[in-house]
Amino acid sequence: MGMKTSVTPKVSFKTQMLQAREEAIIHMVNRLLAEKGFEAMTVDEVAAGVGIAKASLYKHFPSKEDLACAAMVYLMRRAQVFLAELPQEPPPLEKLQMVVRWTMELKLAGEMPSLPSQNSSLRATLIASKDYMNGLIEVSDVLGGWIEAAQAEGTISPGIPAIVVLYTLFARACDPVLEFLKMGGQHDDKQIVDLVMATCFQGLNAR
Repeated sequence: MGMKTSVTPKVSFKTQMLQAREEAIIHMVNRLLAEKGFEAMTVDEVAAGVGIAKASLYKHFPSKEDLACAAMVYLMRRAQVFLAELPQEPPPLEKLQMVVRWTMELKLAGEMPSLPSQNSSLRATLIASKDYMNGLIEVSDVLGGWIEAAQAEGTISPGIPAIVVLYTLFARACDPVLEFLKMGGQHDDKQIVDLVMATCFQGLNAR
């Protein structure tokens, strides 16, 4: 009996080039959003950074909001992969700590997009994006499950609503304390992450 071979559909050169260009655009947007934020980033900068005409950029992403949305979809996919690859053995609190450490390391490495909390056009674009919303819901569900399990074990206070814990952990991805400490120059990145991890998970009480 002859062995069956699965045939992978051949992707055309043009499609490959378009995909590569889209990836380059998303990486550039990600870097600019991390460096200066959504308001200060311009479409001209993105096009110049990738080395393409602005008109070509608009063929991929029709607006600045679409660019930011693509960067957030990319981030959510990275988060989903990170969560899926975490070992199952550690207790829920430890897994939550691993996730928060990872997000802060991304931020300090200049790879965490910075978005305004109030921007109606951007918010509308994100909410309309199935890829972004599905990613956000999946990540939130996984973290929410770990938070509730940690509360049941007594390693996170059961008196704090799980949603408050979730938002507190999400906030570490845009925590200005990280930048303040980095600008101060007295601590390296690992020390900064350790310090913010301590305040996040153990609070400011004397111990």
